[in-house]
Amino acid sequence: MASIGDDASLVEHALLQDEERNRYTGDGSVDFKGRPVLKQNTGNWRACPFILGNECCERLAYYGIATNLVTYLTRKLHEGNASAARNVTTWQGTCYLTPLIGAVLADAYWGRYWTIAGFSTIYFIGMCTLTLSASAPALKPAECLGSVCPPATPAQYGVFFLGLYLIALGTGGIKPCVSSFGADQFDDTDSQERIKKGSFFNWFYFSINIGAFVSSSFIVWIQENAGWGIGFGIPALFMGLAIGSFFLGTPLYRFQKPGGSPITRMCQVLVASFRKRDLVIPEDSSILYETPDKSSAIEGSRKLEHSDELRYLDRAAVVSDAESKRGDYSNPWRLCTVTQVEELKILIRMFPVWATGIVFSAVYAQMSTLFVEQGTMMNTKIGSFRIPPATLSTFDVISVIFWVPVYDRILVPIARKFTGNARGFSELQRMGIGLFISVLCMSAAAVVEIMRLQLAQELDLVDKPVAVPLNIFWQVPQYFLLGAAEVFTFVGQLEFFYDQSPDAMRSLCSALSLLTTSLGNYLSSFILTLVTYFTTQGGKPGWIPDNLNEGHLDYFFWLLAGLSFLNMLVYVVAAKRYKQKKAS
Repeated sequence: MASIGDDASLVEHALLQDEERNRYTGDGSVDFKGRPVLKQNTGNWRACPFILGNECCERLAYYGIATNLVTYLTRKLHEGNASAARNVTTWQGTCYLTPLIGAVLADAYWGRYWTIAGFSTIYFIGMCTLTLSASAPALKPAECLGSVCPPATPAQYGVFFLGLYLIALGTGGIKPCVSSFGADQFDDTDSQERIKKGSFFNWFYFSINIGAFVSSSFIVWIQENAGWGIGFGIPALFMGLAIGSFFLGTPLYRFQKPGGSPITRMCQVLVASFRKRDLVIPEDSSILYETPDKSSAIEGSRKLEHSDELRYLDRAAVVSDAESKRGDYSNPWRLCTVTQVEELKILIRMFPVWATGIVFSAVYAQMSTLFVEQGTMMNTKIGSFRIPPATLSTFDVISVIFWVPVYDRILVPIARKFTGNARGFSELQRMGIGLFISVLCMSAAAVVEIMRLQLAQELDLVDKPVAVPLNIFWQVPQYFLLGAAEVFTFVGQLEFFYDQSPDAMRSLCSALSLLTTSLGNYLSSFILTLVTYFTTQGGKPGWIPDNLNEGHLDYFFWLLAGLSFLNMLVYVVAAKRYKQKKAS
């Protein structure tokens, strides 16, 4: 009887322990004071409104500058079309390059919360500097007198671009951390919360586009009709609101501890594997070095299971005879854990998929540059009301706002029945669909330009830098298709780089996904430079002259459509070969 009583007591004790464990998150998250967090009081959707509100206001501020920047450069700083487009894409590229800085600081030292807080302050200073540049008469060139437009002085350029690149630096701490910080509010070890995390990425992108919608409609109209000082000042105000929204949610947040420098860990694997290049890799992977306890040696990370790919890196986890005799396994420059080796393997496996995002981002860059310049040469009037060409990007945003709930509430349940995937489509399938839509987008833009040039020729407007009487709403399909492509590709990237990244490298991997946007902008600038150089040989006006009526912008759009199609084929091969990560 005593034995039965003891067994019952042990079972009851085990059940109480399980119940106690289930009350807390299982992914190592803590509260603001570093204590384990109760699921019912923190994180989940209750913490997300503050994060989504922050992202909505911050993106309103960003797009309040980016959407119409090419117009400010051409009309107020008196730059040419090609130069303005190049400056915009270079700045946007920098905005998506600086996240590498913020990601390393977040993963290694500060954590995501404090990185967002610090860089938001820099961002706000940049917004205020830009507003001052557009408001003070001494900081901007005089208006054009007829066809004579005085150029901006070096000092005027200096203040304007100082503000612009402070914003670029500020985005570096925000962009790689906010989506990851939001996803951190859902416990990876809880199956119900894990499904909600997939939905979070959809609504995160939805909130981005609510901010972008306000910018591309209301803010652009203010800039064109009430003045650029007010038009830049309102986004600065919303950036202040973004900071306030973020801090308000502090008591509800779940925090992940920084796990040390991911770059250092990757270097340690490379150095250790090189030092042990003469050692034989055992066939039995269980012999490779790993910490004996359940938790990983890397702070804030679960253990990763061994994979058979890239086996030459496994040498970093081979225990040498000397290390075995001494029993000293403490030098990571000589001996790494399997988890540490797998971190590097994951990044290498991600690379082909990551690289295909660059061409897509080059297509996306056209929305704020050549799509706008195309629109300026079309009929922008509805009665007595003139539509600013940059406002057409509203249809891209409307497309995203339309497709996010349709995808989340309609397409996912339908796809789930056919694929058996809880999220409907896998991240890789989702991105592939977006790449196909991007080909259609550039084709639509090329067709509209063919129509516009034909009309210019018929009306003898080729040599005149005036708008062609083709309604600007012909651009709507290309913007709507681009919005659909975003919902599939960009949101798919957010999911892919968060889910497939090692736990202690999530900010870095989010930054790498943003880096495709940066490189896409730089690629767009590079292609523009090459096209301008080769098509203006022999005194020809080229494909993209200041007077688009005598150019061939349609050829440029067809060029991007062709590159997008080739890129999609490469992606299909890369996606088929990709192997998913396995965390213990």
